[in-house]
Amino acid sequence: MRKDTAAVHVGVAQDTAFNSVTTPIYPSSTFAFDRVGETRGYDYTRSGNPTRTALEQNLAALEGGTFARATCTGMAAVSTALFLLSAGDHVIAGNDIYGGSYRLFESVMPRFGLTFSFVDMRDETEVRAAIRSETRMLWIETPSNPLLNVVDIAAMVAIAREHGLITVADNTFLSPYFQRPLDLGVDLVLHSTTKYLNGHSDVVGGVLITSRDDIGQEISHLVNSMGLANSPFDAWLVLRGVKTLGPRMRAHERNAAAVARFLKGHPKSLRTYYPGLADHPDHELAKRQQTGFGGMVSFDLDVDAINPDEFFSRLRVFILAESLGGVESLVEQPWTMSHAGMSEEARRAAGISPGTMRLSVGIEDPEDLLHDLAGALG
Repeated sequence: MRKDTAAVHVGVAQDTAFNSVTTPIYPSSTFAFDRVGETRGYDYTRSGNPTRTALEQNLAALEGGTFARATCTGMAAVSTALFLLSAGDHVIAGNDIYGGSYRLFESVMPRFGLTFSFVDMRDETEVRAAIRSETRMLWIETPSNPLLNVVDIAAMVAIAREHGLITVADNTFLSPYFQRPLDLGVDLVLHSTTKYLNGHSDVVGGVLITSRDDIGQEISHLVNSMGLANSPFDAWLVLRGVKTLGPRMRAHERNAAAVARFLKGHPKSLRTYYPGLADHPDHELAKRQQTGFGGMVSFDLDVDAINPDEFFSRLRVFILAESLGGVESLVEQPWTMSHAGMSEEARRAAGISPGTMRLSVGIEDPEDLLHDLAGALG
């Protein structure tokens, strides 16, 4: 099936009793055994649930994987991936990744013996220089959050294979509609399903997807053992949301391109970050490994000309809120919101400043979005 068809149909036909055209919600915490040692596929919802299985089948198909496990949050997916490692192992990650991932890497996982190096992953020399004898994982986030830097996935996979490293790619910003890292050789892909896959700002969740049997089996063991699985109702919400992934992503991209062009020409936008712009330094790489540029746009507000609080207060369509990927347009200041868990030094090293604004461009009429930004910028 092509992407739009798979999003609507894969995993849906779970109702053999009444042939419902939508997947039923199975809220049961436990399932009856026919006899000792014999079930109809499920025994306890922490370990497996028909509604969650439907979502996992759907998302695995969209990413081109053979295995998926849906988790209770995006950060649960991130945590599960790290538990593939052991005390003493070392991870290389970008210095401009999502603030929640950075916080976990920097302040929590070192308690369990893991160490991390944060580098500019667009620089292959810098990545190679960070590899140690104990390095076990290469963490790829592309485009990065919030500056939309694009990492060469194939190049990172080649480096990882030279050194026997596991590659993990956070594909949240583009969704499998616009990028499929498994096709480029990545071992494990993860998403915050809260974002574009669900698309309606009404659920939190995550997913891990792979084509490697060994990683799939270990992921299943970890999610079950640590109790990180997605609830049946939340799985149903994501499965409902993903049906419209294609039309939504096309609308997000159309609007984001219009917003990026507007901001690039505005005197109070000192710099605009959007790989879809022809003069973006990663534009050609993005064209090679992506099938679209997505719905995220960031820019550096001229804070000498307009105070961020004043800018936010003037907006009428864009909503000041964290998260992203919903049908409504959101704006946030990473410095004080999504990336506040990073030290000031780390934020500045990544290129984030108090003037950096991150826009999750929704599916509203683009003219209304441009009018809203024009009014807020004065």
